[in-house]
Amino acid sequence: MDFAFTPDQLALAETVRDVLTEHCPASALRSERLPAWDRLAAVGFFGLLVPPEADGLGLCLVDALPALEETGRACLPGPVVETAVVAPYLLPGVPKLASGAVRVSVVPPGGAGAPDADLADLIVVAAPSTRGRDGGAVVVGREAARLRPLPGPDPCRRLSEVTYTESTPLDRPLAPALRAATVATAAQLIGVARRLLEVSVAYARSRRQFGAPIGSFQAVKHRLADVAVAVAFAAPLVHRAALAVEAAVPDAGLEVRAVPDVGRDVSAAKAAAGEAADLAARAALQTHGAIGYTEELDLRFWLARAWSLSAAYGGAAEHRARIREALAGGDLRRYP
Repeated sequence: MDFAFTPDQLALAETVRDVLTEHCPASALRSERLPAWDRLAAVGFFGLLVPPEADGLGLCLVDALPALEETGRACLPGPVVETAVVAPYLLPGVPKLASGAVRVSVVPPGGAGAPDADLADLIVVAAPSTRGRDGGAVVVGREAARLRPLPGPDPCRRLSEVTYTESTPLDRPLAPALRAATVATAAQLIGVARRLLEVSVAYARSRRQFGAPIGSFQAVKHRLADVAVAVAFAAPLVHRAALAVEAAVPDAGLEVRAVPDVGRDVSAAKAAAGEAADLAARAALQTHGAIGYTEELDLRFWLARAWSLSAAYGGAAEHRARIREALAGGDLRRYP
């Protein structure tokens, strides 16, 4: 079986990259909250997973992975995963969802807050899970929501505590949407890590000390090589997790088909992608030196995105604990 991305999937990613290169440069991150949003909507990005009967393309999560990676590579602000991935799972019938005109944010179970809730038209608030069971969720209109800003590392991904006066219960299971969001976030982390690695390698080639480029020093070369290896190992795990999630999507009766290893696959992908992005961020800081900490350098946006997305939908420690539980529970098949 060929697990490589198809030409169509790669062409979609290339289109998204071209749009983001032109309309979401690093300078836009300093002044705009939703750069390139309308342009992405025009090429159908927000309708990739929306069903055709709602004017979407009806694609699978794995089809969108390369494009989602590009949004991480560009450090695209806004509730991207929540609108492009979670909403089609939970709110497929919402008008104008495919056009990107309706933005969605999510408060996951146990989450500290909703990302970019001040930009969202609808906010999905998850009820706490009990004894491993899906606690369900409600959807809150922006006019009924009360937001309190929360501190966070990422100025382009602002968090808010959400309270509300009225809500509407969702009749679709929340767990499949959260699994898809976790995998999509992992794909963004791969994009962030690749961008950090590219910037670090370019800087190591141009920065000179002791009469030689710093990239010629073994300490620098080995650290950047470790990042390249971590990304190369994490990316296939994200691909596999997307395939597993698609195999477990709800059918027309909203019953989730049993796929024993889907939770382990999702956790492995998120843990590996988060750790690769964190390693890339640390390597970028050490390669750039003190200048890497300054506000004048655009690097800070990707550092913040690596840290904020690593914590989103569960950090590496949480997901590694889930993998241990799966293995201890008898899921001892060869991995991946």
